[in-house]
Amino acid sequence: MSQERRALDATAISVMVLLTALWGFQQVTIKWIAPDVSVVMQAGIRSFVATALVLLWCFFRKYSLFERDGTLAAGIAAGLLFAFEFAFIYGGLAHTNASRMSVFVYLAPPLTALGLHFFVAGERLGALQWGGVLLAFAGLVLAFSEGFFSGGNTWVGDLCGLVAAVLWAATTVLIRATRLARASATKTLFYQLAVSALVLPLASVALGEKGVSSITPLVVASLAYQSVIVAFASYLAWFWLLTRYLAARLSVLSFLTPLFGMLSGVVFLSEPLSAHFAAAALAIAAGIALVNLRR
Repeated sequence: MSQERRALDATAISVMVLLTALWGFQQVTIKWIAPDVSVVMQAGIRSFVATALVLLWCFFRKYSLFERDGTLAAGIAAGLLFAFEFAFIYGGLAHTNASRMSVFVYLAPPLTALGLHFFVAGERLGALQWGGVLLAFAGLVLAFSEGFFSGGNTWVGDLCGLVAAVLWAATTVLIRATRLARASATKTLFYQLAVSALVLPLASVALGEKGVSSITPLVVASLAYQSVIVAFASYLAWFWLLTRYLAARLSVLSFLTPLFGMLSGVVFLSEPLSAHFAAAALAIAAGIALVNLRR
């Protein structure tokens, strides 16, 4: 297969818009079933089911995940970062709105660019990318200040989203700066899902969560959405895009995710949306787009 990556066409743009909508909607599905399934336990179930699906995928495609390639230590580290990232995302949703969480988590691309600038050769930021980082951080200040002063008392959950973004960025930098950079995307995904499938249920128990208190059609549908559609199918689709199209141009479209997340929270959960927070979200989305543009 040719390794040449091509510019985006209608197929790539359509798939990316669909993926960003799926990712933005995920926070809503978590909130929907929080009374029946504790939030961090949801994350554990998600990772467990997705890990099983990745193993089945590799079995039918005759792809070996377990050959020695020197990535074990880095893979476990990436898995731990991934696990704690989702512990903060899911746990934070108990304290803030789904729309706000989507925006704070997607500070990760500018944070990743900042980390790569210092730790990976060839990933230096130009003036345009620095502008994107500063714009995203200006949006962060606007969004976070509203959590303090609006009377909604969302700052704890907002802070969890910010920590999750830092952990997501750290995971990406770790992958790029270690032998995982030469591993397949499937193996890297497996490390993250498998480790988090072990860690997150333990974290749920340690936090004193009640676990699964009721199984309803909505619970089954939500968990299937989170694990089968998002953690398995959408990630495979993302990796498929990366093998065929220019990654930088794909990443520019990731700015749609916090916007879809904000819209989903407002439409499906009737969450309030102030002009103050909308402006902050737009600043962060614009920062993401600028960071991923090439000089």
